[in-house]
Amino acid sequence: MSLPSRSQIWILFFHLLQLLSSPVRGFYLPGSYPIKYKIGDTVSVKVNSLTSIETEMPFGYYSLPFCRPVEGIKDSAENLGELLMGDRIENSPYSFRMFMNESDLLLCRTDPLSADDLSLLKKRIDEMYQVNLILDNLPAIRYTTKEDLVHHWTGYPIGVNLRDSYFIFNHLKFTVLVHKYEEPATVAAASATSVGDTSAFRGDRDGPGYMVVGFEVVPCSFPHDAESIKNLKPREKYPTKIQCEPTTVSMELKEKQPLVFTYEVSFVESDIRWPSRWDAYLKMEGAKVHWFSILNSLMVIAFLAGIVLVILLRTVRRDLTRYEELDKEAQAQMNEELSGWKLVVSDVFRAPSNPTLLCVMVGDGVQILGMAVVTILFAALGFMSPASRGALVTGMLFIYLVLGIAAGYAAVRLWKTIKYGDHSGWMSISWKVACFFPGLAFLILSTLNFLLWGSHSTGAIPFSLFVILLLLWFCISMPLTIVGGYFGAKAPHIDFPVRTNQIPREIPPQKYPSWLLVLGAGTLPFGTLFIELFFIMSSLWMGRVYYVFGFLFIVLLLLVVVCSEVSLCLPTCTYVLRIGNGGGNRSSLQALLQSTFSFTL
Repeated sequence: MSLPSRSQIWILFFHLLQLLSSPVRGFYLPGSYPIKYKIGDTVSVKVNSLTSIETEMPFGYYSLPFCRPVEGIKDSAENLGELLMGDRIENSPYSFRMFMNESDLLLCRTDPLSADDLSLLKKRIDEMYQVNLILDNLPAIRYTTKEDLVHHWTGYPIGVNLRDSYFIFNHLKFTVLVHKYEEPATVAAASATSVGDTSAFRGDRDGPGYMVVGFEVVPCSFPHDAESIKNLKPREKYPTKIQCEPTTVSMELKEKQPLVFTYEVSFVESDIRWPSRWDAYLKMEGAKVHWFSILNSLMVIAFLAGIVLVILLRTVRRDLTRYEELDKEAQAQMNEELSGWKLVVSDVFRAPSNPTLLCVMVGDGVQILGMAVVTILFAALGFMSPASRGALVTGMLFIYLVLGIAAGYAAVRLWKTIKYGDHSGWMSISWKVACFFPGLAFLILSTLNFLLWGSHSTGAIPFSLFVILLLLWFCISMPLTIVGGYFGAKAPHIDFPVRTNQIPREIPPQKYPSWLLVLGAGTLPFGTLFIELFFIMSSLWMGRVYYVFGFLFIVLLLLVVVCSEVSLCLPTCTYVLRIGNGGGNRSSLQALLQSTFSFTL
């Protein structure tokens, strides 16, 4: 069997990049399976926390005077990731009957608004809070048109403020998209990568049925007559026909006035197949911008690679070759006339002034980088989809805990290398690695959580979750880090390629401030990821789903390359500035630059 040619390998590589950068389509998202509903079956709607793009502080749905379910408020099962993200999923009084259109249905009539309730409603409207509803694990989606562009949003606003008057959206028009139920074998055949056992699909196989593939909502503000529906029960017909337009508002909020909520629902048969029902939420916007970001990163990499090649190929390699051809007497004479990089060749691997901090930072960096790479790779392959709520955060936490063994190994082995094979003190290094970054993160989390507790936000972590996080830290992360440190202590230390002088070389005073180099070294890596970072932050602040992890994975690889190249270029620039200041004249600086970069001023 012949080996593939170089062109075939490149074609396969670009196909892989295209696959990773494309949104996931046409297969089962892990953690979710189709449910078969027969005609007339009850389909319940759930509510999630109220969210805002202004404050980023979620609040419970029932913290406002909304309609409450008759059977009482019940929490849905929530995983670790959902609790950390501030999701609080509860039941609601909204319920539909499959494939049965209904209109002018009364949801409830609330008690008269108190001054506190009215003030709270106005505050939430000013802060642009959204109501998030969920049907069959699908968030309610709302479409708006602006300048001939259609935008999709999850949830709908509580109300609107017009000319110092507050109006509430009290009538909802639901549209449920359904698709005829397909047998699991048929759906699995249509799916490229179906996961899970088909016996796990719920629903009766006998009789016609439908699957929910879309959930849309249009909010309206309608002036209800609270007195005319005093004797009506929930889900009964409103006395008059409700004709409400989303472009007009008329239900103004007033103190000591009850609120009336109504809704209507229509079912529409759709061609959308169940494995593709999340496509509306995972639409990749700005694909050209993502590719522009990657092209920009490649240009930065090419620029830095050119500088590295100049340093390594035209200077170091040439000088080393000439140096090896000389005999010992000529080498001794040449050592007296060293210049450029050869002045510091025996001081490069000198132990730093604070080796403990370096080892701890390297160990935690290996753990965080490994978590980022594995999480983004799994998310790009579709194993951490938004259909399984909280899976991304839970996966990140689990991977971070497991990679504690890598952190301990890397930190202790670096410590052993700095100490020339002496592994004494490895236990202390392992403990510091296990406590430094988690301890810092836990301190910040606790501070923010006290603020959220004071605001009664659902983003506040419950005390029980604090206990769970502490147990995960002390019972899983720390032991694994110590185990990794043990293996690092047993592993052989890394031998340095050059000998280190016993007496440190004197470093001339620095003429230029260090923050100039820090600014330059940080600008180039930031330039490779700022566009992708903009999309991530926009998704978080705008309440949208970020799911272009393929692009994120590519940008992460480019970022690692850029950081590696900057780490090679920065020491040379630092040395040029220091020696240039200490040389005292232009000729010495010119000789140094000529020796280092092979050019003349």
